[in-house]
Amino acid sequence: MSRADRVAARLAGHDLDLLLVTDLVNVRYLTGYTGTNGLAILGAQTRRFLTDFRYTEQAEAQVTAGFDRETAPRELRLGLADGWPSGPVRLGFEDDHLPVRALAALRETLPGRVELVPAGGLVEAERAIKEPEEIAAIRAAAALTDEIYGWVAGRGVVGRTERELAITLEHEMRLRGAEPAFASIVASGEHGAQPHAVPRDVPVARGVLVTVDIGARVDGYCSDCTRTWATGPLPDELAAIHAVVVAAEAAGVAAVRPGPTGREVDAVARDVVEAAGHGEHFGHGLGHGVGLEIHEAPRLAQTDETPLAAGHVVTVEPGVYVPGVGGARVEDLVLVTADGHEVLSGTTREHGVLA
Repeated sequence: MSRADRVAARLAGHDLDLLLVTDLVNVRYLTGYTGTNGLAILGAQTRRFLTDFRYTEQAEAQVTAGFDRETAPRELRLGLADGWPSGPVRLGFEDDHLPVRALAALRETLPGRVELVPAGGLVEAERAIKEPEEIAAIRAAAALTDEIYGWVAGRGVVGRTERELAITLEHEMRLRGAEPAFASIVASGEHGAQPHAVPRDVPVARGVLVTVDIGARVDGYCSDCTRTWATGPLPDELAAIHAVVVAAEAAGVAAVRPGPTGREVDAVARDVVEAAGHGEHFGHGLGHGVGLEIHEAPRLAQTDETPLAAGHVVTVEPGVYVPGVGGARVEDLVLVTADGHEVLSGTTREHGVLA
């Protein structure tokens, strides 16, 4: 059964006749199209794809067989004035992606018999379970990220600015055939107390922790991996922070398998951090799904009741962030397998010492 078929099979359970897919990541997942203007409509017997003149040849080459390819005006909604089945139609739309103004314009375009029904998350629910070819792309992205970590470690970090390090590692990533999956994080010393620190024009000093969070995008699929290194002998407080994070991360990874909810896995790692007296310094969730987007379902968080299942790919990334002192985060990319898990990240979790 194709991806479109699986999504279409979900519609009856939501009392929908058709689904309008406008989020370009979801359009790519269903059709293979990678352009910047396109939408899809699908149902039990319907497979429509619309783009404008600029992308007709690209769509001809990329869009999955079985979809009727249509050329519409650049404002694609204008191509939706007709082509609908006779009689009333309940049309689901991605309410988590469609802006209010675009929704109002769409209502003006559609025939009166077409009822728009909020139906966000239907495609994402299918995307959460990765197919073998998706896992292969994520595995390749994770391997390339490991290569970049080895390359950075071999060049040293002390005396180089955080910003320089971020720029050079992203450049090297591109030279090796990938794109950064997100803006790289390099945070040293007290700056490491910011989970999403922006690299500064500040040189990395000796005797501090430096956190590097990077990801590569290969064939559209992302990786995500964080490592925290020492740049020399550490004060006891920083060494203890890093040790707690490594222990929490290892416990969280060990808990990943089919069955437990995201909340339950989060609790395993969080208990380690709290037992060390740093509960207030771990304020984000343990992890998130990774695929075509760097953040997608499922979540490993205190509020997530989704059971893990084989085919999920998630990060496990506890951190401890102490204002005025510094911080550490260690993150692995983990595939949920039928009988447990496989860690896709290969770079050692231990901080080591970088010159």
